[in-house]
Amino acid sequence: MKTRITEMLGIEHPIIQGGMHYVGFAELAAAVSNAGGLGIITGLTQGTPEKLANEIRRCKEMTDKPIGVNLTFLPSLAAPDYPGLVKAIIDGGVTIVETAGRNPAQVLPYLKDAGIKIIHKCTSVRHSLKAQDIGCDAVSVDGFECGGHPGEDDIPNMILLPRAADELEIPFVASGGMADARSLVASLAMGADGMNMGTRFIATKEAPVHDNVKQAIIAATELDTRLVMRPLRNTERVLSNSAVERLLEKERSLGSKLTFEDIKDEVAGIYPKVMLDGCMDSGAWSCGLVAGLINDIPTCRELINAIMSDAEEIIRRRLENMLGGKV
Repeated sequence: MKTRITEMLGIEHPIIQGGMHYVGFAELAAAVSNAGGLGIITGLTQGTPEKLANEIRRCKEMTDKPIGVNLTFLPSLAAPDYPGLVKAIIDGGVTIVETAGRNPAQVLPYLKDAGIKIIHKCTSVRHSLKAQDIGCDAVSVDGFECGGHPGEDDIPNMILLPRAADELEIPFVASGGMADARSLVASLAMGADGMNMGTRFIATKEAPVHDNVKQAIIAATELDTRLVMRPLRNTERVLSNSAVERLLEKERSLGSKLTFEDIKDEVAGIYPKVMLDGCMDSGAWSCGLVAGLINDIPTCRELINAIMSDAEEIIRRRLENMLGGKV
């Protein structure tokens, strides 16, 4: 299957692995890329330019296919060494960067001068248009269904994707609620050029996370996520657990008086405890509504091959039969 995204990125299938904290390590990125998608290393998980450079090297030892690096720009008093991280990406020969969070304009000239394609993650049409205006090559349009930060507009992909298609000139991929061939075909029908999967890739054999995390996703339904930090306008969709329920009770009881300090124990420094140690009730960790569609733990190659095979079946048989008057 060829789309504007496969052609732009030099990949076989229009499937991108989302950059996930303490999930997007070299092992997963290489497995996704080797299976024909685009694997992504999460830059801020590595933290320092030296560690990121080493992770890029490790990944390139496992695949000769294109890989990307996620670089999320966060408001912080102690900001990461973004110039150093950008240099590590350029020096490492990475050809694609997924940016997220704040406006990435400060780093675009350096990345584009190095011939790197930039995909910016957006949760609204207006942010997508801004990304297009500042020179991003593509955007990842993130609907309300997504794990992590869905923005504050609460627009699901059935509306957001067609709106993006109406407004954008650059390619975009659908993100949030993506799990299988139905997700891909629906995204293409609504104007996207591919899809970005996060939670679905956590539940794969190569994902370097504790098995407790994978089992929690399999056990979850579409009813088991919660939205936290809404009063702080930093909404995050997470899997429900005892720490999350405690956090929500603090939000209810403190109301407009809530500060980040009040919930720091439930949200700060959580990911290593959950993803690496398997302590599932340590705090709030991102998970999408798509958990309700995840029932197995395949390899990345098995997952991507099944998606592409089933997508062809849907397009060539089910939809064509309907056009031909068959049920």
